[in-house]
Amino acid sequence: MQQTGRPGLFRQTPPAIFPSILGLFGLGLAWRHAADAFAAPDMVGELILGGVSVLFLFALLAYLAKVLRKPGAFVQDLRIVPGRSGLSAGTTAAMLLAATLVPYAANLAALVLFLAVLSHTVVAVTVLVVLWSAPLEQRRVTPVWHLTFVGFIVAPVAAIPLGATLISQVILVLTLPMAVIIWVGHAWMTRRKTVPAPLRPLLAIHLAPLCLFGTTAGLLGLTGIAAAFGWLSIVIMAVFVVRTRYLTAAGFSPLWGSFTFPLAAFANLMLLLAIVGAPFKTLGGLGLIAATLIVPYIAYRVLKLWAAGKLGPLTNAARI
Repeated sequence: MQQTGRPGLFRQTPPAIFPSILGLFGLGLAWRHAADAFAAPDMVGELILGGVSVLFLFALLAYLAKVLRKPGAFVQDLRIVPGRSGLSAGTTAAMLLAATLVPYAANLAALVLFLAVLSHTVVAVTVLVVLWSAPLEQRRVTPVWHLTFVGFIVAPVAAIPLGATLISQVILVLTLPMAVIIWVGHAWMTRRKTVPAPLRPLLAIHLAPLCLFGTTAGLLGLTGIAAAFGWLSIVIMAVFVVRTRYLTAAGFSPLWGSFTFPLAAFANLMLLLAIVGAPFKTLGGLGLIAATLIVPYIAYRVLKLWAAGKLGPLTNAARI
């Protein structure tokens, strides 16, 4: 088939579609938590999760259609930052698909979770190989490393309700030091050099691990530890809110998808901690409102770029 200037949905399916979908999954799960914290209607969260599940499966099939026709596209996508963040977000989104399925089909949820964790492992190992062979400048620590190497912490959101508490404890213990290394490493590397404006949305990813560590601890019944992570998350979120103009200085881009899942993760943690005290409940409500307004807006704009055939070229996605 002759290629044209517009490659279409499947010839250059961009991994950049997945961060926003991950955020939408988080939004649906936040509304599910809101049913407990505020007696919100159950159907709101379930409708969101149902719609996002269909969207995710379509996006997954679109990406697999590209990779099956050109397997090398997978590695090619992982050589660039939007590809690494996108594919890591895609496999973690699959973990949240498993969490979505838990109340309806536990066995299917367990299978989806296993495949998601296996896929995420493949992504993480491949990224390690790519980084090992890349020039030194491309090995710099970035917030995207959280998605790739700490992203396993998303698995307990589904694993704990399925009864896999021991595995979830192990994941928490193993990923926490890795997150600390990334936080410190990125701070060290940027101490003398400001982050370029187009890459600043990626800084929001630093918040996500804190929220997920707290969520995992809360689901494990470690309320004190969860609350500690909750307060830390509040501090970081406050910094990001104050520095909104700094983070968005370059204007809208596909990297704004990096705002969606940390915001949703924050809302989930605050709503989970609503039973601990009024501050968490209040911030949970505010976080849910903010996520409901912001996450779908960003997702709509990113997906609109994809539908127009612009998202792939903008993010340098591999083309077949």
